[in-house]
Amino acid sequence: MTTSVAQQISRLCGQLIVGGYVGEEPTSTFLNAIRHGERAGAILFKRNLPSWRAGYHASRTIAEATTDGVSPIMAIDQEGGRVQRLGSPTLQLPAMRRFAACDAPLVSEVARTLGTQLLQLGFNVNFAPVLDVDTNPANPVIGDRSFSHDPKVVARLGVAFLLGLQSVGVAACGKHFPGHGDTTVDSHVGLPIVDATTQRWQDTELVPFQAAIDAGIDSLMSAHIVVTCVDQNRPATLQSAILTGWLRERMGFDGVVFSDDLEMGAITTQYGVGHAAVEAVRAGCDVLLICRREDRQAEAHEALVHEAETCTPFRIQCERAAARCRALRERRPLRPAANPNAVRWDVSDDLLRRLAAL
Repeated sequence: MTTSVAQQISRLCGQLIVGGYVGEEPTSTFLNAIRHGERAGAILFKRNLPSWRAGYHASRTIAEATTDGVSPIMAIDQEGGRVQRLGSPTLQLPAMRRFAACDAPLVSEVARTLGTQLLQLGFNVNFAPVLDVDTNPANPVIGDRSFSHDPKVVARLGVAFLLGLQSVGVAACGKHFPGHGDTTVDSHVGLPIVDATTQRWQDTELVPFQAAIDAGIDSLMSAHIVVTCVDQNRPATLQSAILTGWLRERMGFDGVVFSDDLEMGAITTQYGVGHAAVEAVRAGCDVLLICRREDRQAEAHEALVHEAETCTPFRIQCERAAARCRALRERRPLRPAANPNAVRWDVSDDLLRRLAAL
């Protein structure tokens, strides 16, 4: 294999990885991977964001290091409630459950306001809304992050939220497909199991996701959960029957599929990150999240490159995934404020009153 072909494959596989790093500023090794086209972008957490200014500067730094002429993915989990990476003055939202009795226009206005702020800070992907249906009171990880136990309410308000974000240029990412609500294990530490009939799964868990797809959501995030009516052992992130058979072919989704973090216990307790990365792409993931350890990002990249070099069908699948990711980056370019002092935090008094009343 010639050096140029090897470099092309290395860049191709790197475009399937969005990584995190430790610290306020992007590390030199992370930026070097960005410069070589071996990452599609970054996801930031509270550990990276002692202030909103840190997010603004990180986004500018990573964008300046990107060399392929397209904005990188700059992603964040800013759901509301207990999952908010940025503090005030970014709009602080209550848990989504508090919106259950609200009308859709309020939810859309909230998402538009939040999206406008995120865009000014240099983010173009928000991993929200949660489209899980809260059907299991014993669920340790979803709970009030879900709009409701009623799939129709989740669908209606989830669509309102995603449309609000996307109307101002921030990609929404609905999570956690194919539905994390009816579980009793946190996938951060173990492998949850959804033991439902196919009919119940379709009538409950899949309803909000289908509504979001029909509304034009940019992206969805896979869940590290076993759905026993499809497969008794493999989590959805690694299961082509779910991500390709159901999501792509039956439900008609043609946007970007992000994996949930491959460093979570549901994956690492049973699979190596490199093996999981290959299997996730083979199953139908377009972008792999590896949210903390750069050595694991390198491990995933090496495994993807090896598989792409030795298996032509896999390389073709990587090319299709990278094309979907690039199309998202082109459609949702970074548009940060010209400088930190130009960031505006405009929130209407009426919206603040209505949020306070929830």
